[in-house]
Amino acid sequence: MNYKIRIENIVASGSLGIQVPLQKIVANIEGAEYEPEQFPGLVLRMKNPKSAALIFSSGKIVCTGTRTQKDLQKALKKLVSLVRKAGIKVPSKFQFRIENIVSSTKLDARVDLDKVAFELENSEYEPEQFPGLVLRMKNPNVAFLIFSSGKIVCTGARKTKDVKIAIEKLIKQLKSIKAIVKE
Repeated sequence: MNYKIRIENIVASGSLGIQVPLQKIVANIEGAEYEPEQFPGLVLRMKNPKSAALIFSSGKIVCTGTRTQKDLQKALKKLVSLVRKAGIKVPSKFQFRIENIVSSTKLDARVDLDKVAFELENSEYEPEQFPGLVLRMKNPNVAFLIFSSGKIVCTGARKTKDVKIAIEKLIKQLKSIKAIVKE
């Protein structure tokens, strides 16, 4: 079975370990958006690598939008550099961890979603409300959106190797119940 896994988005969070004066960042970093009446965090979009960060006054940061761990590291370094340029002393050590990796793949076959819903535990399929089937997997701990076209979205992984393991395991399950239909 041919398929290619594509990482769509990596979400990471962490803390700078300091209180961050968000007004100071807005005043010194071009493109920073901060409207505390609407949302308590500051939004900073970066072009290279393409990503966005939410920065909270507590020092907590959420970074999203990168597609590789290398780009995530670059985005975090750039973010810290921009915060320092705004005149804020950031500790040299801080922790970040990947919270979620969203990936997709497309099988070169259709998937019989009725069969999957009937045969596999932890699946939810209500075609009147949504055309995809939701399937939860325990090990690795991920959730899939599976469409009859063969498109699959995997979310919840924290390591890229878990994405590959989960998709391979899913395909094996789909084959075992004969839910993969060659066109």
